Amino acid sequence: MYPFLQFHDRLRPCAIIFSVIRGLAMEVLLPKLPSFKFPSPTHCCSITSRSSADIRFVGVRRIASLSVSASSVNEAVAEAAVGSPSLGHSTRPHFPILHQEVNGSKLIYLDSAATSQKPTTVLKALQNYYEGYNSNVHRGIHFLSAKATDEYESARRKVASFINASDSREIVFTKNASEAINLVAYSWGLSNLKPEDEIILTVAEHHSAIVPWQLVAQKVGAVLKFVDLNQDEMPDIEKLKERLSRKTKIVVVHHVSNVLASVLPIRDIAQWAHDVGAKVLVDACQSVPHMIVDVQRLNADFLVASSHKMCGPTGIGFLYGKIDLLSTMPPFLGGGEMISDVYLDHSTYAEPPSRFEAGTPAIGEAIGLGAAIDYLSGIGMQTIHDYEVDLGRYLYERLLSVPNIRIYGPPPSEEVQRAALCSFNVENLHPTDLATFLDQQHGVAIRSGHHCAQPLHRYLGVNSSARASLYFYNTKEDVDNFIHALNDTVSFFNSFK
Repeated sequence: MYPFLQFHDRLRPCAIIFSVIRGLAMEVLLPKLPSFKFPSPTHCCSITSRSSADIRFVGVRRIASLSVSASSVNEAVAEAAVGSPSLGHSTRPHFPILHQEVNGSKLIYLDSAATSQKPTTVLKALQNYYEGYNSNVHRGIHFLSAKATDEYESARRKVASFINASDSREIVFTKNASEAINLVAYSWGLSNLKPEDEIILTVAEHHSAIVPWQLVAQKVGAVLKFVDLNQDEMPDIEKLKERLSRKTKIVVVHHVSNVLASVLPIRDIAQWAHDVGAKVLVDACQSVPHMIVDVQRLNADFLVASSHKMCGPTGIGFLYGKIDLLSTMPPFLGGGEMISDVYLDHSTYAEPPSRFEAGTPAIGEAIGLGAAIDYLSGIGMQTIHDYEVDLGRYLYERLLSVPNIRIYGPPPSEEVQRAALCSFNVENLHPTDLATFLDQQHGVAIRSGHHCAQPLHRYLGVNSSARASLYFYNTKEDVDNFIHALNDTVSFFNSFK
């Protein structure tokens, strides 16, 4: 419990940093003022070479020149398997954005749970579409339209194969995972829920998994039931099982928590839910990019994920739904493409997935998502998962060395494999102050705030937290540099007490 965090909140971002800036002109702080040094390019290459003694507040961002090789993913992974480079070292050349300086420091990107960076192959796929065959899909017979349609539908098949859906018709493209959840809530929910029906969720759900069901429940008179955390700060699965009854119509749960880093046993949850006649919707935004997700094995009725968290473009996500369920659901949005026939007094609708894809879709983004899946598949999702489990444990253990830190979620063990992220607070320091100083002074990008999980933060007794999240292009050196920068940041703020 951190009373200081209760006092702060969003209305007071970066107050400490800005008070320090203002205080530079105050005589009382002069004895503590560091010298303002602008490090040379060589000095910037390693974050460990700087401390708060080199404090500066620089907003200018400059990109270091870099020639990025377009070598294939398979070659890079093969090289990593034969030689010494880690997966992070062997894949970093594929991500141009990682090779730059931010505020005079080498960029350390630790915010992949919010959005991942994009490899060159994805950027080229988007460029090729817009330069070579930009056209609308499903509506034209000319070459460009046929080519665009083929690539768009190929991306759908890639998604289906990636999560082992039995049929590509079970994949509906949406603009993001939030829209996918809304689609289920409004199409399936409004058609199947009635007064006193129950929707089971956990307190650790993302806002996108809570708010749509609140809205639908208000319309139909259904009731939301929430499962708390257990003593290990994971959703209490045994309590979830106990809450299930014939009143339960759908269970809405995350696969991997974007705050706690915990992983839920979706296959078990699906079995328990099906035993009482309920459906299961899985928020897989933090699992699909990081591990093998097999929807047939999980036996989930619905599953959603976002492209931008799995090396693909923003502006597109997908809904997986069992075809027998999708076939019974009414349209979510009306317009072109989703119809069979339109008359003046009524319309008939296309079969899934077209029924749920009204209007011109995000064609280039879908093609980019397909390229991202090719890229990830070239590495291998098990390879990515194994690397991230080790890297995530390293991050957790290194964070424990920071004084007065509180890491949320279960500790890693042989039984518990955390995702490669850590949400944390440092006693008496606001997470936004930490994140701002890390960015301004060290070029380290982390997240601060409630991470679209306000109910969970309230349950934990805080308003916000800082979060460092990793992906396969990160390395242990990234973690070491982050820990050094965090210790330096904590020391800096503590020096003003």
